Amino acid sequence: MSGTPAAARACILAAVLCAIWCTLPAFAPDAPVPWGTAVLLAALGLGCEAAGRRSPSGGPGPVAAGAFLPVLLTAAFLLPPAAAALVAASGSLAGRVEQPPYAARRIWRAAQLALTCAAASWAYAALGGPATLGGGGAAPDFPRALLPACAAALAFSLVLTVLDGLVLAAAERRPVHRSVNALLPLAVGPHLVHALAGLMTAVLWRSPYGPLSALLVLLPMYLSCWVFAQYHREQAAHRATIRALVHAVDIKDTYTRGHSERVGRASVLIARELGMDDRRVEGLRFAGILHDIGKLGVPTRVLRKDGPLTPEERRIMELHPEYGHEIVRGIGFLDEARDAILHHHERLDGSGYPYGLSGSRIPEFARVVAVADAFDAMTSTRSYRRARPVSAALAELKRCAGSQFDPRMVGALDRALSRHGWSAADTAVTADEPREPYVSREPSGAAAGLRQDAPPIPRARSAAPLSGPSRDRRR
Repeated sequence: MSGTPAAARACILAAVLCAIWCTLPAFAPDAPVPWGTAVLLAALGLGCEAAGRRSPSGGPGPVAAGAFLPVLLTAAFLLPPAAAALVAASGSLAGRVEQPPYAARRIWRAAQLALTCAAASWAYAALGGPATLGGGGAAPDFPRALLPACAAALAFSLVLTVLDGLVLAAAERRPVHRSVNALLPLAVGPHLVHALAGLMTAVLWRSPYGPLSALLVLLPMYLSCWVFAQYHREQAAHRATIRALVHAVDIKDTYTRGHSERVGRASVLIARELGMDDRRVEGLRFAGILHDIGKLGVPTRVLRKDGPLTPEERRIMELHPEYGHEIVRGIGFLDEARDAILHHHERLDGSGYPYGLSGSRIPEFARVVAVADAFDAMTSTRSYRRARPVSAALAELKRCAGSQFDPRMVGALDRALSRHGWSAADTAVTADEPREPYVSREPSGAAAGLRQDAPPIPRARSAAPLSGPSRDRRR
């Protein structure tokens, strides 16, 4: 624990002392502890944690805490608080810890779960929960049994998140209330589900069929936790892939650092305003974040050049959507996002690139990202110009709607921004170092201030003049 901050060590020590104090009543000579039940539940929890510990980090295998919680809540329903705390501590000490300091984290988790389980058992007993479980020839009292079980789950969630908030405040100086407000809503739902599984297990445990039938209930729960853990690991791998790709682009093109994340956010606002389902909203977020990934294939001298691009350099820059599509071609989870990466510089009038698609032939995701991309380019401050006001950017998008942008997407962004706004954090400076401003020799007009941030001029396929956002070659 030498690398742990002193305040965090004090917090851990206090939690350990409180946990020990909670378990002491179990060792009193006249304590009504069913040791057979306690030992069996402790062994079951230990087995769940050990199975999770043997699984390789990030690989297949259950998340120990997820599989362990129904056992803890079963202990809270069947045992007095002191014995329930012992069950929690004995199992959690064997759990896997993936980040240092390992000893401090393991000790903290054991003390935390002991206190949490004791609180849940106390809340359950205070509402008369043990009497609703049946046993001894009596039938369980449903639906009355649900009330103390839910109260125990809420107590479990509250104590767990408060303790997490305390240790985060000690280790990282985060405000306790902010940590609790962030963690508690995420914890209550899963803990209620675990409580129902624990209640079913406790009822069967007290029934004439005995503990063996109760353990059979935990097997499907364990498998469900395993599947849920696999899903979250896959999602974590997706996010890590996206972060790595975006970081690579940010390193290469310092002019537009942070641009990708903001385009992803604006794309999500549009998608939700259009009523897309959660799967497509997440896909559009990925599309917005990765829309410029093809810049990895563009020479750095072109990306960072001061002054206007030559026709040859414009042709090179125009290849970045195709480069991007090739880079993400093998990433299966991107799905429709790949179309957005390839076609986000197409225009409704057919004068865009790389394929000159027009109208509804342009994929929907690409039409969303095109609007989000242009909006962020206009509202982001760069080292050579200040950001435009949101109202001015929206006016420019509306002016170009129908020729360059899909009016439906522009309208959705307008409505979303009127409801949610666009915070100052989203329009921060995106270049790392100030650079000498370049005085454009292009004709003045609504788009003249966008010298560095819009896509290159389309190929000679169309001689129509480009309006507003489409002239900024860095988008």
